[in-house]
Amino acid sequence: MELLNHIKYPDDLRKLSVDQLPELCQELREDIVKELSVNPGHLASSLGVVELTVALHYVYNTPEDRIVWDVGHQAYGHKILTGRREQFCTNRKLGGIRPFPSPYESEYDTFACGHASNSVSAALGMAVAAKKTGNDARKVVAVIGDGALSGGLAFEGLNNVSSSPNDLLIILNDNNMSIDRSVGGMKQYLLNLNTNETYNALRFKVSRWMHSKGFLEEDRRKGLIRLSNAVKSAISHQQNIFDGMNIRYFGPFDGHNVKELVRILRQMKDMGGPKLLHLHTQKGHGYAPAEKDVTTWHAPGKFDPETGERLVDKDPNKPQKYQDVFGHTLLELAQQNPKIVGVTPAMPSGCSMNIMMKEMPDRAFDVGIAEGHAVTFSGGMAKDGLIPFCNIYSAFSQRAFDNIIHDVALLNLHVVFCFDRAGIVGEDGPTHHGAFDLAALRPIPNLTISSPMDEHELRRLMYTAQLPDKGPFVIRYPRGGGVLLDWRCPFEEIKVGTGRKMKDGEDIAVLSIGPIGNNVTEAVEGTKAAHYDMRFLKPLDENILEEVARKYKHIITVENGVKNGGLGSAVLEWMNDHGYSPRITRLGMPDTQFVEHGTVKELQQIVGIDAASIRKAIES
Repeated sequence: MELLNHIKYPDDLRKLSVDQLPELCQELREDIVKELSVNPGHLASSLGVVELTVALHYVYNTPEDRIVWDVGHQAYGHKILTGRREQFCTNRKLGGIRPFPSPYESEYDTFACGHASNSVSAALGMAVAAKKTGNDARKVVAVIGDGALSGGLAFEGLNNVSSSPNDLLIILNDNNMSIDRSVGGMKQYLLNLNTNETYNALRFKVSRWMHSKGFLEEDRRKGLIRLSNAVKSAISHQQNIFDGMNIRYFGPFDGHNVKELVRILRQMKDMGGPKLLHLHTQKGHGYAPAEKDVTTWHAPGKFDPETGERLVDKDPNKPQKYQDVFGHTLLELAQQNPKIVGVTPAMPSGCSMNIMMKEMPDRAFDVGIAEGHAVTFSGGMAKDGLIPFCNIYSAFSQRAFDNIIHDVALLNLHVVFCFDRAGIVGEDGPTHHGAFDLAALRPIPNLTISSPMDEHELRRLMYTAQLPDKGPFVIRYPRGGGVLLDWRCPFEEIKVGTGRKMKDGEDIAVLSIGPIGNNVTEAVEGTKAAHYDMRFLKPLDENILEEVARKYKHIITVENGVKNGGLGSAVLEWMNDHGYSPRITRLGMPDTQFVEHGTVKELQQIVGIDAASIRKAIES
């Protein structure tokens, strides 16, 4: 690490010669591999943009110039080069550096980027702000890739870029991937897109000359670009969507040739108007195991950096992950019910819908990073008789809130929403915690909202949800391992709006929803507190609430989500509406601040929903 050891900030990087940059890229790549082998994180995406990261900080005057990253799991190299190499061993750990870029952490991190497709819109805002505040020297670059261009917000941003005065540079990191393989027409379009580099260089020189002579003021520039695009299309027999939007297109170029990237970026740096640089990269580039299996090596866990052997926990006595139980159960149900189809926005491996995709490829759909479309697409299928199981990570479902209301709930359509990663997810932090789904969805008419306490309950709720006349049905469950070894069980219908008494008691009743109820089971052991698994947030089990109201003076509600608006609020409202006034203590995530990153166990303790905190609430 002869070069990397002397680089703490980009100012140090800019002291190197261009010829030294390939060696620096190799050292940076080795540093990322070495660190992530013992401190797991997002590996393959960051390896794929090492050369681009180095070139950007070499050419641009960061942090005064703005680099806006999309899908922040690309940005480990960026963190290392911007003052955080010594702290990188704390990445994703409680109290350590954040899992994704955040302006709270560094002035080099210009915007939040835990979710996809927002870089173009945010960067355009910064570019317009630079002009409006007289800071014309500031350059703004948006780096979008890893499938993020399939998201609708990216196209909304591109549409606005084409019509707003700006000098924004958009870099398309085209690696044909999101987490799994990219899908859709844009993917195929980018694969086919090709532009002559000599033509681009000539056009750039001509534009520079015309600008220097005063011939290229804004209106005339747009007209000449349209003429140039028309000529190019006629000669190449190829249409270019970006040129068609008056965004000057350059590429595609090799995204792993750092010296060439520096040359291109220097040429484009002072070019006026919006432009797009198309780079072909390889996810996992430079590390053979990641190149061969990019989906697995997106976030591989611990591994041997020399051999590439993943250090996977193969304990046969470890329960299945909830998402795997979902995947196997969905396939079983689809085999029994020909109306069932599966929908996922770019997460078939993460949510285990790939199990159904393998067996029934014509009945499972990966729609790309497009959660809103996933919901409305599901609504369209449900309108004409199919039963879609639409699987979205809880935090990402926030992007489809309007679609859930307008395109499914309003028409009472039979869509089953399976929200994976609900509640605290751990090391991915505040952008990925599934904190808000219960509170956000509870007021919406026609929705059934449920959460299983264990894997058997998940299977039964999935079976129940696909039965006739159930309407829009939400099932939410957490990330990772369950609690049962014998997770397979016969399918049985659960009556909607019914909970169950897990333990009788005196004076105090604890009401929980979902797998957090297992913490309650541990907490109430040896106490006189009762425990009820509510199962459903909407509709509530009013028989249980009536029994609890009449028998218990003290009620504790526990939920793995924000406590304001969720189960605790629902119980408070019901008690008030029915003339009861027990003492109610609500346990859940706060709404006064976002919960940061750490292990699930650490974070549950911090927010007070671990077994010890629940027991303390009972005792107090």
